[in-house]
Amino acid sequence: IKFKKFEKIVIIACGTAYNAGLVGKYAIEKWGQIPVDVELASEYRYREPSLDKKTLVIPISQSGETMDTLMALRYAKSKGATIFSVCNTNGSTIGRESDAVLYTHAGPEIAVASTKAFATQLIAMYLIGLEIGRQLEHLSSKKCKEIIKELTQLPAKVEQVLETVEPLRELTRKFKSADSILFLGRHTGYPTVLEGALKLKELAYMHAEGFAGGELKHGPIALIDNGTPVVAIMPTKDSVLAGKMASNIQEVKARGAVVIAISEDEFAGADHLIRIPQVDPLLQPVLAVVPLQVIAYEMAVARGNDVDQPRNLAKSVTVE
Repeated sequence: IKFKKFEKIVIIACGTAYNAGLVGKYAIEKWGQIPVDVELASEYRYREPSLDKKTLVIPISQSGETMDTLMALRYAKSKGATIFSVCNTNGSTIGRESDAVLYTHAGPEIAVASTKAFATQLIAMYLIGLEIGRQLEHLSSKKCKEIIKELTQLPAKVEQVLETVEPLRELTRKFKSADSILFLGRHTGYPTVLEGALKLKELAYMHAEGFAGGELKHGPIALIDNGTPVVAIMPTKDSVLAGKMASNIQEVKARGAVVIAISEDEFAGADHLIRIPQVDPLLQPVLAVVPLQVIAYEMAVARGNDVDQPRNLAKSVTVE
C-alpha cells in the first residue's frame, strides 16, 4: 500500500482489538505523522462518518468474521475508502473483502479471551506505523532499525516477565473478594489498562475499570475507598508523565487504595511492585499487558471460574 495518498487513517475494531488499535494510534501518529481516529466498529456506521478515497481504514479482527467490524468495513468501502485489515485467520471474510491484509500469524487461540492475539495485533500496528513513517520519510532508516531491533527482543523480554510473576499470582488471590479493581495508565499505558480491565471483566466476572491517570480527579477518584486495589502502569522514568503518574498514585494511596505498580524501575510509592524490562515507551504495552493478563487469569481461578470458556462469551462474535 502506498500510504502517501492518504490524508487520514481510521482504525475500526471491537473489544480487545479496539484496545490494540488505540495503541496503534500512538505509534502511527508518532512515527508516521498522520492523523488517526480509532472507532468502535459497532458504532461507526451509525453516525454516518465523513470519509472518502483519501481515507485508509484499518479493521482489526482476530477471527476475521466479527460482524460489527465487517459491517463497518462495508460501509467504509461504499464511501470509497481503502481497506487494509489486520487479521489472524487466513481466508476469513474480513480478509477477503479488504484491499490488503496483514495477517498476524498468532496461530489458533483456543481460549475465548484474547491474549496472544492482542500481543500480535500490537506488533502488526507497530509494523504499519514503521512502514508509514518510512514511506512518508518521518522516520530515518537508523531509527527504523533501532525499533525493529527492539521488536525482535520483545519475546525474550515477555519470557522475563513471565518468569517473575509468581509473587503477583499470590498477591492477586488476596484480592479475590474485592468489589472492584481499578487500573491507571498514561500515554500507551492508558489503552493497556483498558485491556487489563476488560480481561478481568471477561474472566473474573468482577467490576474493573481502566482510567487515564489524569482523569482521576475528574470523577473516578470518588470510587477509591479503604483497601481498593489499584493497578498502575508507570511510564518510563525519563518521560514527563512519570512524575504525573507518581502523583496520581499518591492521590489514591492517600484515600486508602492498595497500589500495585508495574514499572521498569524501582518505585517506592507503591505497596507492591511488578518489574518489567526497559523498552521504547511505544512498545511498553506488549510487556505491561502480561502482568494484567496474569491478574485476570489468577483472579478467575481463585474465584472458581472457567478461564478458557467464560460465561456468556463467544470466541468469534458473528452477530451484530
